[in-house]
Amino acid sequence: MTRVLDAKVRAPHSGDLRSAVVFLHGYGANGADLIGLADPLAEHMPDTMFISPDAPQECDGAPMGRQWFPIPWIDGSSEEESRAGLFQAADDLNAFLDGIMVDNDLLPEQVVVLGFSQGTMMALHVMPRREDAVAGVVGFSGRLLEPDTLPDEVESHFPVLLVHGDEDDVVPVQSLPAAVEGLQAAKFRDVFAHVMNGTAHGIAPDGLSVALAFMREQLGYQ
Repeated sequence: MTRVLDAKVRAPHSGDLRSAVVFLHGYGANGADLIGLADPLAEHMPDTMFISPDAPQECDGAPMGRQWFPIPWIDGSSEEESRAGLFQAADDLNAFLDGIMVDNDLLPEQVVVLGFSQGTMMALHVMPRREDAVAGVVGFSGRLLEPDTLPDEVESHFPVLLVHGDEDDVVPVQSLPAAVEGLQAAKFRDVFAHVMNGTAHGIAPDGLSVALAFMREQLGYQ
C-alpha cells in the first residue's frame, strides 16, 4: 500500500498551467527545503507549477526532517532495510507523480523532476523504470543506485542533467562520472554534466543557472 506524500506547491507565475517541476529533497530535509527554488525560477518558467513533496518516512538522523529510505552508515539500518525502503519509496513516488499528472491534466513530457542528494538517487532510480518518459531529470549532488540492474529494467529514456560540487564531502564528486557511465550503459544518449567549482554539498548559482536552461529547453520555452 502506498503512502500519501504531503507537498508544498507554487502555482504558475502566469496563472496558466502548462508544465510542472517536481522537487525531491535530500535526506533529513523536507519539501520546504527546495520549494524556495521556485522563487528564482518562476519568472523564467512562468507557465510552470512547482511541487515539492515530503519524503514518506520520518528521519532518525534528523528528527525534524524526512527520508526517502534509510542510510545504513548514517542511521545504523541494515542494507536490507535500506533497499526495502527504496522500493517502498519508489512506489510512493510513482503514485504521487501519477496523481499530480491526473489532477493537473499533465502529460509526462510536461514534467521535469529535479532532485538533490537522496532526492537525486530517487529520481535516477524511479524515472527510468516508469513506462512513459518525462521531459527530463536534473540531479544535484547524488548518485545512481543499482546501476547493474538498470539496463535490464529501464522502461523509458529522457534527457538527464547531473550537477555536482567538486568539494562535496557528503556524496563525492566521483559519483557524477559513475552515474553518467551507468546511464549510458542503459542507452541514455542525452546525459549532460556540470561541475560546480568550489562548491560543497549544495546548489550554487552557476549550477542552478545551468539547470534552468536545461529545464526551459526540455519544457519547450522559447
